[in-house]
Amino acid sequence: MAVVMDIVRDRRVYSIDADKTALEAARFMMEHNIGALPVLREGKLVGIFSERDVMNRVVAAGRTPGTTRVAEVMTSNPRTVDADESLEDCLFLMKEFNFRHVVVMSGGELSGLVSLRDILVKVAATQARVA
Repeated sequence: MAVVMDIVRDRRVYSIDADKTALEAARFMMEHNIGALPVLREGKLVGIFSERDVMNRVVAAGRTPGTTRVAEVMTSNPRTVDADESLEDCLFLMKEFNFRHVVVMSGGELSGLVSLRDILVKVAATQARVA
């Protein structure tokens, strides 16, 4: 059975500091073609900031992206998955809580981020090899 580490193993780990602005975060996500970022303060995970946060908590709320800090509009204390978690269990968590992105941890350290799309692509590739 595939585990989350199979997806994040060879990826660069992206994150953003909680004191950066929403504009900086949005530009970073656009530059790297990613939909969410783990948010760190002094190297520790404190939140997750996603495209949905940009739309709902910044733009639709009438905030100014260049002066709004990520810490003000992120989802604090996000649920995480362990790198050894099965893809099936990760999907269950995503479905149960309506997440599109989940932070991946390994031994208390940030290992990356997995998206619903990542999991679906991995599952489809696995099924194609079996067929």
